[in-house]
Amino acid sequence: MGTSVTIAYLVVLGALAVLGLHRLHLVSLLIGRAEPPPPAPPERWPPVLVQLPLFNELNVAARLIDAVAQLDYPAGRLEVQVLDDSTDATRELVAERVAWHRRRGVAIEHVRRPDRSGYKAGALAFGLERSDAPLIAIFDADFVPSPGFLRATVPYLGDPTVGLVQARWEHLNRDANLLTRLQAIALDAHFRVEQRARSLTGRFFNFNGTAGVFRREAIETAGGWASDTITEDLDLSLRAQLCGWRFLYVDGVVAPAELPAGLAALRAQQRRWTRGAGQTARKLLPAIWRTPDVPARARLEATFQLLLNAAYPLLLLLALLAVPLTALGNGGGAPDRLQWLLSGLASGSVALFYVAAQSHRGARGALEAIALVPALFALGLGLSLSNGLAYLAGLGGSPTPFVRTPKSGQGVAHRYAAARARAAAWAELAIGVYVGAGVALALTLARPAAVPFLVLVATGFLAVGVASLRTRRRSDPRCPGQVPAPRGELAPLGGRKP
Repeated sequence: MGTSVTIAYLVVLGALAVLGLHRLHLVSLLIGRAEPPPPAPPERWPPVLVQLPLFNELNVAARLIDAVAQLDYPAGRLEVQVLDDSTDATRELVAERVAWHRRRGVAIEHVRRPDRSGYKAGALAFGLERSDAPLIAIFDADFVPSPGFLRATVPYLGDPTVGLVQARWEHLNRDANLLTRLQAIALDAHFRVEQRARSLTGRFFNFNGTAGVFRREAIETAGGWASDTITEDLDLSLRAQLCGWRFLYVDGVVAPAELPAGLAALRAQQRRWTRGAGQTARKLLPAIWRTPDVPARARLEATFQLLLNAAYPLLLLLALLAVPLTALGNGGGAPDRLQWLLSGLASGSVALFYVAAQSHRGARGALEAIALVPALFALGLGLSLSNGLAYLAGLGGSPTPFVRTPKSGQGVAHRYAAARARAAAWAELAIGVYVGAGVALALTLARPAAVPFLVLVATGFLAVGVASLRTRRRSDPRCPGQVPAPRGELAPLGGRKP
């Protein structure tokens, strides 16, 4: 029994160490690499279609539409589609804002579909059929693009081999609370290390679903938007790159966005991302290894990208195995030393990954990352049950609806309810209590070396479980007085009518 538990624990640790070292490898790829200079503006700016997919976004829809209406782009070369699948008062809000901006000269259209088939992918495909623009910019509801976004990104698409330009996300509410600070560190690492390293070294990377500009031809040659996964962005990205299109990540172009400020909204977002990654892995991993003329580094990176969320079920296994391992003990020797080595590789490499991503903020950013890494680890462990089951379900191919992430907006009273996960919350609390008992056991058996990890695991599960149970739903679909009146000082932009 003891041998089996030890072997299982070491195998899980070894797999996590491999995933962690891969992230450290991406950090190493950035050493000595500089961003290429931006290309010169085109002599004639190509037409651009901006698509804004919305579903029940009463808190943020007006903010997004107002920001996009102020994009600085040549008159007659820009059109905007608000792809509105909403079933609540967002419909009236969008209609009012679109009508107001159209009167000001903006080429903007309020697009309503007969049904919500295909979710976001279906809406994007529906909108494409209504336009012939060669370039497509996409923004989710929680983004606030700056006026210069298109002039900064479109020149990169002057290279006919480039199928996508992805900008970096910035965070409107980074310092709102501990949860948003942790998310900001994690997302900074994704963009400033993962996406940047992949782009600079010719490896595959994914469109992040928003704050990017696609070439229509890349979408069409890859087979178009598909709704058989709930991460349609990841799916299309890999299919397009398998067709030979190059993707570019531009670190110097940013798009501010709102982070989920509550755990229920974060859980909904993370479950969708992890389940969709599992679905895409099931769908595309065989094609990634069968498609000819794909560089080995691109195949390997795409494989790691699709398997990265396997860390969640592995973390769950690690948490469950830690208590019996503590009870049985290794008795020292080679297994004990190997455990410490693998633990150091698994946790240390990921910690360095997060710290390296904050280097652009100087010593203050690095110190903040160091201080918050334990809390980030605890959050990941606490979400490992929810995310791990979602990833495995995605790998298994089970269908699932697209669940949007509720956004709070700024200065509004309406609150959308995130889907409650009561059963998962109670299970997380049970695991937290179980691992907490392991802490007491470690102290009783005089095995203090096991205590820090067990405390981290117990804290993560208990915190996530308690926070989930405290989430309250509010069913009122509309709060009067929350929508700002049209702002007369908005500068009108010229543009052709769609």
